[in-house]
Amino acid sequence: MDKLKFAIIGCGRIAVRHAEQINRLAILQAVCDKVESRALLLGEKYGSRVYANYDELLVNEKEIDVISVCTPNGLHAEHSIKAFRHGIHVLCEKPMAISVFDCGEMIKEAEKYNKRLFVVKQNRYNPPVRAIKQALDENRLGKILSIQLNCFWNRNTDYYSESEWKGTNKLDGGTLFTQYSHFIDLLYWMFGDIKRVEAITRNLNHEKIIEFEDTGVVVMEFYNGIIGTMNYTVNSFAKNMEGSLTIFGEKGTVKIGGQYLNELEYQNIEDYKITGISEGNPPNNYGQYVGSMSNHDKVYENVIDVLVSNGRIGTNGFEGLKTVEIIDKIYTAAGRL
Repeated sequence: MDKLKFAIIGCGRIAVRHAEQINRLAILQAVCDKVESRALLLGEKYGSRVYANYDELLVNEKEIDVISVCTPNGLHAEHSIKAFRHGIHVLCEKPMAISVFDCGEMIKEAEKYNKRLFVVKQNRYNPPVRAIKQALDENRLGKILSIQLNCFWNRNTDYYSESEWKGTNKLDGGTLFTQYSHFIDLLYWMFGDIKRVEAITRNLNHEKIIEFEDTGVVVMEFYNGIIGTMNYTVNSFAKNMEGSLTIFGEKGTVKIGGQYLNELEYQNIEDYKITGISEGNPPNNYGQYVGSMSNHDKVYENVIDVLVSNGRIGTNGFEGLKTVEIIDKIYTAAGRL
């Protein structure tokens, strides 16, 4: 079978990761960005057709199989829905959208036009995360009692000032959307849906720089009875410090840590030991800051497996919606929405 043909809308930093993987596994037919110079830079590297207008791309590129949506968070829904209406599958960067309503509309349009909606949640592919998920699925830890999630990163003034959309309510949406939606996704993936939330959020160190919180403390109760806490901030001095998840079960305690949930830091499980965890991919390095682990290779392999070989989808639209729904609950509890 011929290779799938992709297009990228939004040619910022994360689009570079997408282009690398598309070029490895498929064909990058076209790229688009309203700042044409960004699109030209990416298009020239991969021999792709270049557009500064998304509607023109959709009208002219009749052979595109998948659009990779890499635009600001607040535009994900609009750009995904337009692709579905032109009969094109979508791979949407995280977060799926910044409102529950928009997520619902994306799912409805994908169903209406019988197209696939993939959502990038690359932390699911971190080797220690997958090992813990397998242990949970096999009930190795017994009944889960409580969990603790810590997300301590650094995002300085330059990170926001160099972007026209980061830090804004309209296009960014909040720290949980842009920095930590991967972590919220893992809570849902591993432990199920969240019933009740209490939260306090504050902007303690980014006043007049961003329009939302830079720090939050969250207490949550899952429908299955698990209780949990989440502490998050982008105020870690000078550099990222930690991204960790600790799980307390009847038959074991484990902690995934490092800066990006990339290390198995602690395990004490009855009659069981997790071994043979591979090192995994490095984190996304954007120069002045570092983001989550770079597992876009696994994401694209899954997209192609699903579309070419009828494989099982890694992260679907419903799961993307649930992440946004949980973030919405947290922000509502904090009085932000």
